[in-house]
Amino acid sequence: MYTIVPSWFTSTHCVMLGLLLTFAIAHSGGAALRSKAEKLIGARLYRILFALVSLILAVILIIYFFNHRYDGLQLWQVQNVPGIQILVWVLSAISFIFLYPSTFNLLEVAAISKPEVHLYETGIIRITRHPQMVGQIIWCVAHTLWIGTTFTLITSIGLVAHHLFAVWHGDRRLYARYGEAFEKVKQRTSTIPFAAIIDGRQSIKGKEFLRPAYLGVAGFVLLIWWSHPFLFGLTSRVKW
Repeated sequence: MYTIVPSWFTSTHCVMLGLLLTFAIAHSGGAALRSKAEKLIGARLYRILFALVSLILAVILIIYFFNHRYDGLQLWQVQNVPGIQILVWVLSAISFIFLYPSTFNLLEVAAISKPEVHLYETGIIRITRHPQMVGQIIWCVAHTLWIGTTFTLITSIGLVAHHLFAVWHGDRRLYARYGEAFEKVKQRTSTIPFAAIIDGRQSIKGKEFLRPAYLGVAGFVLLIWWSHPFLFGLTSRVKW
């Protein structure tokens, strides 16, 4: 028997899934090996290597996505619907607030200060214990809505699947490191946004959000908005 592959399912769909799987293995695998790797090569060198591999793979993913985002079947077209563009930009801006909580420790991200594994339940962690997962889902919803192709939908499904796995993987690593202390934090926080606040386990404290890092995130969102046409033109020169 022969398997009939839909005509719209181009090879780029498979390539993107392969790239996403490669990134997921490298990123989650590197996180799993962190404790052992730091003992062998030190925390700073590990951070540099981990960040370098993640950054290279992320850039490849972004370029490939930009170049092929309209591949496959057009499932819907709502770009001319009034208010959709504003909605997409608002959702994208909100997604970055969740996606980059690590900006609070920029010196550690850059390995200037010794990178540490932090266990905390302040700021955005009061809303959700896994802000990057929530931010990725919001980003995927916004961009899938805007573009509306099967390629974008499959990319979003792959990204969300990786981050859902990271929820389990991240909790597992924190429990292995902190044990009972993490279990107490887990009981006081929630994976689902605002669930811990609604049931009274947490409360939002506005002063915890008055941090320079959020100005950095806002600046980054404005930079992305301004540079979108330039980025599309730049990535289109890469023929993948």
